[in-house]
Amino acid sequence: MLGFVELPVIDGAVSVDDLAAKIDRLAPVDIAPEPVRLPTVTVIVCTRDRADQLRSALTSVLELDYPAFDVVVVDNAGATDATRELIRTEFADPRVRAVSEPVPGLSRARNTGLLAATGEIVAYTDDDVIVDRHWLTGLVAGFARADDVSLVTGLVPSGELRTAVQRYFDDRVSWSGNIVARQFRLAEPPADLPAFPFSVGEFGTGANFALRRTVALEMGGFDTAFGVGSRTGGGEDLDIFTRVLFRGDALVVEPSALVWHRHRSDLDALRAQAVGYGSGLGAWLTKVALTPAMMKVAVRRAPDAVRRLAAKRGGSLESGAGPATSGSTPAALDPAQLASGTDWATAVSKVGWTELLSVAKGPGRYLRQRWDGTGLISEADRAAALARR
Repeated sequence: MLGFVELPVIDGAVSVDDLAAKIDRLAPVDIAPEPVRLPTVTVIVCTRDRADQLRSALTSVLELDYPAFDVVVVDNAGATDATRELIRTEFADPRVRAVSEPVPGLSRARNTGLLAATGEIVAYTDDDVIVDRHWLTGLVAGFARADDVSLVTGLVPSGELRTAVQRYFDDRVSWSGNIVARQFRLAEPPADLPAFPFSVGEFGTGANFALRRTVALEMGGFDTAFGVGSRTGGGEDLDIFTRVLFRGDALVVEPSALVWHRHRSDLDALRAQAVGYGSGLGAWLTKVALTPAMMKVAVRRAPDAVRRLAAKRGGSLESGAGPATSGSTPAALDPAQLASGTDWATAVSKVGWTELLSVAKGPGRYLRQRWDGTGLISEADRAAALARR
């Protein structure tokens, strides 16, 4: 992955010469090393009543160039048998298995997939993506960068910019444009991230990451107090990323591992996503405050983290950018997406405020989830999974 270029579309086409010229001006990239040995990988896709999107995602996964992988599809509290029927009728491939997790919640589904996995590496993605043919090759190369790497994230650019809502989102989340490979360790705070390791969005996102299976099990998997489908609505990726770092392991951002994501295309869906992002962030920060080892570091980083949050000023999701400044509606926007009399800048700035206000809901939702007995994979289930080869 060299980077991104933009060109005007004129009469349905772009200039090949202009495209070549812009590509030539892109900076060289750091090429990941070739792994000495290719580990086995289990791809885990969690889904809930979205068979049409799952079909496209699985089709792309089965076209991967990686020689040693299998796929676990986790049907999370599905209202129908559409997911299992899709696997049975259209993906009758020995590499694909479907398992059920009856309790709703993305972390629960991720844990169910982890317990069913057999690969040395577990790679997670969503049901609304198209994975690049070399996706697993890129993730595995990330693990080869150092012996202490336990988690690798990849690049998640937009697979569709059909509406201005999608463009707004894509412009403002940092993980959609992280094209520089990086290694992160708790003992080596990067100078450009003063809030590290509480650097929201800099490490990647839950649509594209992989863990060493044994490490994931030893850590107890994902905290079920977080994730879509729980009260908190998100935060499970932030939690697992920081827990890996506090474990003393390295986290690698590997842009060569590409997953194309279809962002929310209308304002209502974007608002709902903003609520989940905000609430999940607030819940995760509450856990940080209640975990002594994390809190000790957080106290030192708090001033910078607060400044970053305040800098949003009702701006965008995750990246910390300010609100849109143009009062005009971009040409790509369907007017039906906006309420009558509401201009584009006002509409999108409200999404940013929705996210910030939702942060305040996170602590209460997190504590209620804890009251319900949510947590990590049990010791017995971990031991049984670790004993399986």
